Amino acid sequence: MSEALNWENEALGARVRVALWLRDVVGEGGTFSKAEIRAAIRGAEQVDRRMRDLRPAGWVIHTYRDKPSLQPEQLFLETIGLPVWEPEHRAAGLRQISAKTRRYVYERDGHMCRRCGVAAGEEYADERGTRARLTLGHVNPHKSGGGANSEELITECARCNETVKHLTGVQMTKEQVWDRMKELSGRGKKDLLAWMKVDFRPLTDAERVWGMYRQLPAAVRDELETDLEKLMRS
Repeated sequence: MSEALNWENEALGARVRVALWLRDVVGEGGTFSKAEIRAAIRGAEQVDRRMRDLRPAGWVIHTYRDKPSLQPEQLFLETIGLPVWEPEHRAAGLRQISAKTRRYVYERDGHMCRRCGVAAGEEYADERGTRARLTLGHVNPHKSGGGANSEELITECARCNETVKHLTGVQMTKEQVWDRMKELSGRGKKDLLAWMKVDFRPLTDAERVWGMYRQLPAAVRDELETDLEKLMRS
């Protein structure tokens, strides 16, 4: 193995390093954990996501959800796909999202996660001290090689983006969600059912502006807060 194509070489992209680690350390038919791959690919962000990016290039990686013999923390490398470490295959399976499309989707979705409703930079109610970072995901997260058209994209916070793809986090069970549904008021149940029917939660005007406001720099947000206070006093 050449030094240039060593998974420990931080000069390589994270996707390439992940692929090399899987090839050289795990191998086809091998199991590994998310903790192991994160520990190995140091100096790189969103390692789980870079691993997912291998799937459209023909890499078959199973979780315990589709291979019951695995433990929840385990993954199984069934097939090594295209050699993305080779120049001619570096972009294999990747769909580039244009800046115009990215901007359109964020604005369409009100700069808020369409799965949990958190806005850019907003603190999670159940995870104090952790603030949301928005990214783009696919409406159908399990579709291999999902496209880069706005119709196929959705604004997600990084936490939902990881959880919904079954590679990190623990999803709530049907029973846990049902218990919370039953606790809603009559109006709450009615609103929720309406959203479920169309698979979309409409935002109020205030929520839309809140999402726009949250993605601005802190200094600008402070100015707007002061301006709004003055407007309401006038």
